[in-house]
Amino acid sequence: MQLRFLAISIIFLSLMSCRKDSSDRIPEAYVSYRITLQEFGIKNQNGLLLVNKQENAGVAGLIIYRRADGAYVAYDRCSSVNPQQRCAVVPDDPNLTATDPCSGAKFSLYDGSPVKAPAKRPLKEYRVIITNFDLTVVN
Repeated sequence: MQLRFLAISIIFLSLMSCRKDSSDRIPEAYVSYRITLQEFGIKNQNGLLLVNKQENAGVAGLIIYRRADGAYVAYDRCSSVNPQQRCAVVPDDPNLTATDPCSGAKFSLYDGSPVKAPAKRPLKEYRVIITNFDLTVVN
């Protein structure tokens, strides 16, 4: 009986030690942001549109980027470095990277990947749906 209890305890402790720490992850937030393609064309700056934090627009707002190949990508502005601070990344000039003003980390706007330390994780990417006249960002 004691051997059985010991075996179960070891298995339980092993599983608990494999648990990932979620404090270094960008929190989940409901995203449902819609803009017309015409409005995007008017408001964007060199293919980039910043959406400030608002309801249904991620943890720290959104970056919607039209890449050189014509594809649209959208990221949460919340930096993946110390995401509990909810520090919003700011696009650099030219719009190829974005910088976390709190840590100095840089991220590629092409795919959200980290390009300068201390960033190790990419920006959180959201799905972009293009219909006849609308661009919609969802998760």
